[in-house]
Amino acid sequence: MHRRAESPSPGRACSWQLQCVGMPGVDIEITAELVRDLVRDQHPDLADRPVRLGARGWSNQLWRLGDDLAVRLPWAPGDADVLLHKEHTWVPELAPDLPLPVPVPQRWGEPSARFPRPWLITTWLPGAPADQAPVTRAADAAVSLAAFLTALHRPVPDGAPVSPDRNGPLADHTDRFMAGLAAAASRGLIPDVDAATAVWHDAATAPVWPGPDVWIHADLHPANVLTTEGRLSGVVDFGALGAGDPACDLAAAWILLPDGVNDAFHAAYRPAPDPATLRRARGWALGRAVACLLISDDDGPGGRPSWGPPARISLQRLTAAAG
Repeated sequence: MHRRAESPSPGRACSWQLQCVGMPGVDIEITAELVRDLVRDQHPDLADRPVRLGARGWSNQLWRLGDDLAVRLPWAPGDADVLLHKEHTWVPELAPDLPLPVPVPQRWGEPSARFPRPWLITTWLPGAPADQAPVTRAADAAVSLAAFLTALHRPVPDGAPVSPDRNGPLADHTDRFMAGLAAAASRGLIPDVDAATAVWHDAATAPVWPGPDVWIHADLHPANVLTTEGRLSGVVDFGALGAGDPACDLAAAWILLPDGVNDAFHAAYRPAPDPATLRRARGWALGRAVACLLISDDDGPGGRPSWGPPARISLQRLTAAAG
């Protein structure tokens, strides 16, 4: 789920990078026949597996390949080569140490005359996205999310990718955030603009992260987390993976977890987050809530109505906590 920076305009949404954008233009029709042909051409040992649609994401489609694999294909123009290559390179190294399942790249698909972009074959994860099947086992989810982020947030090695839109001082993103907030307010999506602005100002003026850059998922929102029977059961879409401030991921507690367990989440996360990190996390969380509200309100092909309810709850919690 990756977006390109553009200026705000009616009918456009705001990405998790706090950049106002619209749905990437879909320019390739992906069918089961195309997927079968691609696999047969480049990975013939897997050609006999049944193919069926798994999910349509923001800029990728996922097609199941048998019971345990999936084909991930970018269906819109953009930086698919860089993003998929990043996942193919780094996720297999990180996955063994992560306590929640993640889709691990198994094979690389080269661009071809049939499909002009790279693609991946990954492991398939069961479960439903949390925007459609929210967490209900709150205490269990708080501990699971904390354990996952504790394991992920280790110092990055030399050569690790950096996502500038999700790194650096939060204050550097203020113009983008305020543009998104204004767009959401103009649609009546923000009940208290002053309270939201106050949350952002507090987060943006918090001390910056003093430690080394750590691995961050950087795109933890309900559509990128899977649940099974109310528990967190997997984390998907590592296209934004990179080096950054752990606060960017700690923000996930505000939009993924039910009320009343944030303290348990912070207590289980290691090292224990300091007050400045928690302030920055609230800022990142606010940016995601505003983005999710805009995307849910988009009546075009990029609209995701199921992203609205968790965003509204997150916004309410964030502004109430600031009051």
